[in-house]
Amino acid sequence: QVQLVESGGGSVQAGGSLRLSCTASGFASDLNYCMGWFRQAPGKEREGVAVNDGHGTVHGATAYAESVKGRFTLSIDKAKNIAYLQMNSLKPEDTGMYFCAADWTDEVCLPYASFKMPQEPPQFEYWGQGTQVTVLL
Repeated sequence: QVQLVESGGGSVQAGGSLRLSCTASGFASDLNYCMGWFRQAPGKEREGVAVNDGHGTVHGATAYAESVKGRFTLSIDKAKNIAYLQMNSLKPEDTGMYFCAADWTDEVCLPYASFKMPQEPPQFEYWGQGTQVTVLL
């Protein structure tokens, strides 16, 4: 049973930083999982923030939302199955619930190999419970 557990959320002043962690358990050893972060602000749809194509953040591809490029960095420890999201220069509009997601199918993972967020987000199989990020003025 795959489980994703997020941590690291909180409240921070605008311009500050936070690092989110997503620890995955239950991954099958013979499958390659793509992992990433999504967020949902009150009254808005969930959007992709940073997603890796499953080949790691050194040799693989990571897609970032335009609004976070240059400020957020996704890194993945594939040995430990942990995905980190380093968020710098935070803005009030970054406020929301941040969710970790993972999947192993080409249908979901391959679109992120283009380094671009797909217009129609694939349906990830596995989701964490979310961690709240609040950025104060």
